[in-house]
Parts: sequence; C-alpha cells; structure tokens
Amino acid sequence: ERSECPVGMAWASGKLSEAVGERGRRWGSALREAERQRRLVLVIVCVALFLDNMLYMVIVPIVPDYVAHMRGPGGPANGSRGPATEGEDAKIGVLFASKAILQLLVNPLSGAFIDRVGYDAPLLIGLAVMFLSTVLFALAEDYAALFAARSLQGLGSAFADTSGIAMIADRFPEEPERSRALGVALAFISFGSLVAPPFGGILYQFAGKRVPFLVLAAVCLLDGLLLLLLAAARAGGQEARAARPPGTPFHRLLRDPYVAVVAGALTTCNIPLAFLEPTVAAWMERTMGASEWQMGLVWLPAFVPHVLGVYLTVRLAARYPHLQWFLGALGLVAIGASSCTVPACRSFVQLVVPLCGICFGIALVDTALLPTLAFLVDLRHVSVYGSVYAIADVSYSVAYALGPIVASQIVHTLGFAQLSLGMGLANVLYAPVLLLLRRVSYLRPSRSEREILLDEPPRGGGGRLGPARWPFERLRLLGRPLPLSPRLRPPSRRPDDDNNWGMC
Repeated sequence: ERSECPVGMAWASGKLSEAVGERGRRWGSALREAERQRRLVLVIVCVALFLDNMLYMVIVPIVPDYVAHMRGPGGPANGSRGPATEGEDAKIGVLFASKAILQLLVNPLSGAFIDRVGYDAPLLIGLAVMFLSTVLFALAEDYAALFAARSLQGLGSAFADTSGIAMIADRFPEEPERSRALGVALAFISFGSLVAPPFGGILYQFAGKRVPFLVLAAVCLLDGLLLLLLAAARAGGQEARAARPPGTPFHRLLRDPYVAVVAGALTTCNIPLAFLEPTVAAWMERTMGASEWQMGLVWLPAFVPHVLGVYLTVRLAARYPHLQWFLGALGLVAIGASSCTVPACRSFVQLVVPLCGICFGIALVDTALLPTLAFLVDLRHVSVYGSVYAIADVSYSVAYALGPIVASQIVHTLGFAQLSLGMGLANVLYAPVLLLLRRVSYLRPSRSEREILLDEPPRGGGGRLGPARWPFERLRLLGRPLPLSPRLRPPSRRPDDDNNWGMC
C-alpha cells in the first residue's frame, strides 16, 4: 500500500500538469485568434484611457487641502479653509494645465515614434509612466511634488492616448467597426472624467489621500501586464513591424487642409468644457448659492447624454457614412447654443440642462470626426495613424492647456456671461467650416466594394504600401481635381452624375 501511494500521487500530479498545460495552450491559441485579439486590444486601450482621465480629475477634491498647506502657519485656524487668494488660484490653474502643456509639447515626437515602432511599445511606455505618476501622486506632500506628478502624467498620456487611439484605428480598418470601437473608447474617456471627482472625494475622506492613487496604480499595473501578455501571444509581430511603411510626418499632415479642419473642430468643441470646468463652480456659488455637493455633482448627469450622443452617432454614421461631417456640424451648433444659455441659469436643475447639451454635442463631434481622421490618412497619405492621432491629441491639449489659466482671467476681466457667449459663438461660427469635408465623405466605399478592391492585385508592383493599401494610394488627393472611379460611387448615385464627382 505504501508503494502504491507515491505512484498514485505521481499519476495525479501528471494529470494536473497536463490539465494546466492544456488550459494554457487554449488560452494562448485564443489570444492568437484575430477577433479575440481585437477585442482584447479594445479593452486594454479603453482601460488606459479611463485611467488617464480618472487621474486627470481625481485630484480635484484634494486640491483645497494643498491650498491650505500652501498658506503655511498663517493660514486659517481650526483647519478651516477660507477662499483662495488670486495667487493661489494662479498656482492651481498652472497645476491643472501642466499636464496638457507637457502633452502638447511631447505629442509631435510621440506621434513620429509611434509611426516608426508601432503601437504596442508606446502604449506600454505610456502605461509605465502613468504608473510612476500615480505613485508619485500618492507620495506627494507639497505643491512641487504634485506639480511633478501632474507633468509626468502628461508625458505618459502623450504616448498612451495617442498610441491607444491609433491602435484602435489600425485594428478596426472597416468603417462601421472602427466608428463603433472609437465610440466605446470615447465613452470610457467620458466615464473616467465624470466619475473621478466623487471617487476621489469619497476615498479621500474615508480612507486617506493615498488610497485613490494606489487603486489607480494597481489597475494601471494590471492593464500593462495584460498588454505584455497580448504582445507575447501575438505571432508575427516582428514581421509586421518590419513590413510597416514609413508614416506621413506630423508637419505634413498638419498642412493637409482637411486634417486641419478636423483638428480645429476638435479644439473648438472642447473649449467650452475646458473653460467651464475651472470656473463654473465659483459662478454657481456666487449667483445661486450652490452647496458643495451641487458643485461637485453638476457634471455627473452629463455622462448620460454623452453616451447617448456616442451611440446615436455610431448608428447614424453606419447608415449614412457620407453625413459624418453634418453630424459634427450639428454637434458644434448644439455646443454653441448650450454654452450661450449657461449664464441665464439660476438654479442647479436649470444648469444641468445646458451642460448636458454641451457634452451631447462633444460626443457628436468626437465620434463623427475621429474616424474621419483615419479615413483621411487612408485616402490621402499612408495608413499609419500615430501622427494623425497625435494631431487630435494636440487639439484636445490646446483647449485643456488654455482653460485652467485663461478662463479665470477672462472671467475676472470680462465676466462669466461674456466668456460663455464667446465660446458659444465660436462653435456656431465654426460649424459651416465642416462643409469642406462634404466631398471627402462621398469617397467612402461600401464594405462590399472595398473587399472587391482589396482582392484585386496591384498594378505595377503595388508600390511601398503592398496589396492591402494600394486602392487608397491610387486615390491620394494631391491638391488637384481627381475623378472618382465608378467602382467607388455609392450605390445611391447614378453613373451619369459625373459632374458632381471629384474633389475641390
């Protein structure tokens, strides 16, 4: 019996190792499937974007304590906090803007780096830097350490945000799936921004200053490990990087008039949100006597219309792909009208309505125009997306770099009503500019037509882009009128309408 016991244990151990090995092989084969990889990529990128925006907004309820600490021994007694002085307001504004300023400066370099090495390594670098920034936030004890952590977050965001959005555009090349995937990413961005202040405030009050940042650091570490697992399981990664064509430089894309129009729209639509976030709380307290919880939760209801706007835009863009420019223009008008009505609000409930309108309009603009950037690169340049989404990130960073610094000065000089009316008027006036994208939208081939073109071999060797990209290379717009191939005409158009085709 004693001799049979080791034999039985060895047999059980062998069976267990076989089961674990089989489970590991199944997991590895599942990761190597293209569809599962795309879904996992979307999850990793959405978590990275969610973390970046959580970290961006989670310090909002913690800043007042740093204001009191900056006052030193001469501050108010009994731990109470008086109103911040003008110098303290300036320091807080610079603190909030430092992330966007550094992100604005690094993005041209990160875009070129992403075009050269691919998307996995820059996303991993961004997650690693964000992890270090989050840990530094948890350990910060004064303004200088908080400023360093905030700036370090901007460096990580320049890599993580740009490479994440570019990775989605690359992994989802078909237009309906691409718009849907980018819409999901935008929903996570909005959710992170809106849920961060109550998340940070509750944990800060009941668990201490470090706990919110340590939780975010743990999630960031898990997301990075998942990315490493995906990169290790993907076969042929080295060959794919070796075959990657050189991307279009950042400055050349910025000179593209259509890319410039989209970048201007992204900046314009985000200015009201970036300028109202640091100023609307003080205005609420002054004009309607709002309480602390009202000032803290005034943006939370806007998450619902933002997600609704993303959902409607994805559905309408899939059904009417040639009207994405119109959806963007409609969003700009909605933002403008909502911004102009903010000064007329005299209660918390009234104020929630235009703020929801602003977030609904931003969802329309972002969801309609972010896929348009990828399509413009496919059509007019090389299908490598690092630099073009670096331009999109620069567009956002311009608004959020100016907002915390400039908005307070405009309110003190001209008034809150003039600020809101000016931002609303700017959005309404920019909406007709998107008419320049109208003809570009008609060049979107349907799914079946694109599959036919991609199956056809290239003529004359196919060039540097290879068989998968040559139809878009042939359609590159070089600043002169280009007749559209009859195979690319939407089925709703008649072949004899040649005078209505071509590019301006």
